[in-house]
Amino acid sequence: MEYRNLGRTGVKVSPLCLGAMNFGGPTTEADSCRIIERALEGGINFIDTANVYNAGESENIVGRALKANGRRDSIVLATKVHGDVGTGPNERGNSRYHILKACEDSLRRLQTDHIDLYQLHRPVMDMPQDETLRALDDLVHQGKVLYLGASNFAA
Repeated sequence: MEYRNLGRTGVKVSPLCLGAMNFGGPTTEADSCRIIERALEGGINFIDTANVYNAGESENIVGRALKANGRRDSIVLATKVHGDVGTGPNERGNSRYHILKACEDSLRRLQTDHIDLYQLHRPVMDMPQDETLRALDDLVHQGKVLYLGASNFAA
């Protein structure tokens, strides 16, 4: 497998990233674990999920699978924040309040002490962008997140 830089970083990732959106939903945990294992055997070292995929179950499955096979340190693990994770008014979006809580919840579900790539799943343009960026920067400075990204943002 040839590996490429993740963006402008020095981190090497497989050109294919295993997307875990269906884990815990249409794809059972047993099948999800087999898919993860086959991907790792094939040289894929990049797994992407999100806190909203199947109400957090995708992160739970990825976390359990990586813990069971002891391969967490060889994986570039990506997840996302933004979508509804509850019914309360602060359980969605890109506010500092939501981002910090969502990151802690993702760390717990993924059974890890850091997220390699933490992405904003969608933009929110009706709030101060500096609030969002400061929260993300604080997570990096705290060592909970290594790299930041954006998903589903227009160029």
